[in-house]
Amino acid sequence: RWQRLLAAKGIEDRLSWLVRAYFIAYTGGQVLPTAVGGDAVRIYETSRRHPGNGGAVAASVLLERALGGAATLALAAVGFALAVGRYDVGAYLWVEGAFVVATIVLAVLLFSRRLRPLLARTVPLLRFLRVERPVRAVYEGLHAYRGNVALLFWVFALTLVVQTVRVLAIWLTGKAVGVDLSPRPYYVMGPLLFLVLLVPFTVNGLAVRETFFVSFLGNLGVSANTAFATGFLFFFVTIALALPGLGIFVWESLRGARRAPVHQPDV
Repeated sequence: RWQRLLAAKGIEDRLSWLVRAYFIAYTGGQVLPTAVGGDAVRIYETSRRHPGNGGAVAASVLLERALGGAATLALAAVGFALAVGRYDVGAYLWVEGAFVVATIVLAVLLFSRRLRPLLARTVPLLRFLRVERPVRAVYEGLHAYRGNVALLFWVFALTLVVQTVRVLAIWLTGKAVGVDLSPRPYYVMGPLLFLVLLVPFTVNGLAVRETFFVSFLGNLGVSANTAFATGFLFFFVTIALALPGLGIFVWESLRGARRAPVHQPDV
């Protein structure tokens, strides 16, 4: 997905390097504020690799994240449709509704030409804060994608498939600790969990993830201890997925240290 978004901006790179960047970023996201921290790592590394394209790189990463959020909302809507009447999930409708409204507003701001004069009024403030140039570069990079609708739908569809598999991972985690539920309610809980964890107010979603599991699964008759165990085990799954990135980081650090010249002190 990311490779195609970069290519649309004229930035070509090997899939192997982009996968490496993903692994490194995922590892960074374990110690930085949620997935946003991992995105910052990707933007930083790729911008260094492609000097002068920082705005386009940031736009590709942020758009991929935004399309991921939209696909997650679509998956949650399907989950609600499957779960209504079978499981008590109505209390979480307002959460999805809030995310839907926020997504629509963001899409209009990014892609509407009519709102550009309105957004231009923020330029003095951005200039005062000394962030006008980077913000403008990212905005222009994002706005330019409006002319490539086919690519946006392709990325959206592929993300939908990826998120579907991620939800099954949560269901299997629940099965491992004895939660006897079908995958249906997880297709409500999983997408909402992914969206909540995008908000950068915790490190690696600590406490938020476990609280969400206890709250959601508790409404479905699962005990607090079992629900907490499900969330905590899923946390260990995410840590395991970060190990390849950690291995790459350590390997590259050691290799760089071996290649560094040794300066002998003057006698």
